[in-house]
Amino acid sequence: MRRIIATRLVQAKQTIPHFYLTADVEIGRLITLREEANAAAPKDNDGKPAFRLSLNDLIIKAWAAALQRVPAANAVWAQDRILRLQHCDIAVAVTLEGGLITPVIRRVEVKSLSAISNEMKDMAARARARKLKPDEYQGGSSTISNLGMHGVREFSALINPPQATVLAVGAARRQAVETQDGGVAFASVLSVTLSCDHRVVDGALGAELLAAFRRFVEQPVTMLV
Repeated sequence: MRRIIATRLVQAKQTIPHFYLTADVEIGRLITLREEANAAAPKDNDGKPAFRLSLNDLIIKAWAAALQRVPAANAVWAQDRILRLQHCDIAVAVTLEGGLITPVIRRVEVKSLSAISNEMKDMAARARARKLKPDEYQGGSSTISNLGMHGVREFSALINPPQATVLAVGAARRQAVETQDGGVAFASVLSVTLSCDHRVVDGALGAELLAAFRRFVEQPVTMLV
């Protein structure tokens, strides 16, 4: 596993012209949506809820919505051409003993949050048990790597070729922000860093994609309609 990881990451770093964009995103409304959705989840006869959303589940949905909003960035590098993709197949980095793997959730843009959550939990469990099929971790239009649960505030991830983007998600924190009337309030904020392949996504397009993601996160109802 380490040999394969080493080969692919050296290839990525040596052959892909990376550049990085970082933004702070307020997630107060996203947290509220998660809490309300979990509280409303139907329960079976044993009282077990049908789903339990994580913050990462909502980030996956928001990232797919952003790629749909900025379709020129939903693309991969194919050596002699750029392939623009219709659907958003989002790979999500899962840590394993001795390495990592990126199971892919297909067609995220058409799936409900509960479906994304249950599929992610199933794939992560089977990934750690080494039971994923090759077609479940190959391909994908973009990747999300989340180290927030480890207390990492901000980091830059390497692109997984032939993909052209990867979103690195840091830990949520409470931060003072200026209000519209010039006052100060505290908000829940996290930092995200977008790594782009400059052959496919240039600076302006990457900034547009990151701005779309920020809007979906800060107004999460917009990614559900």
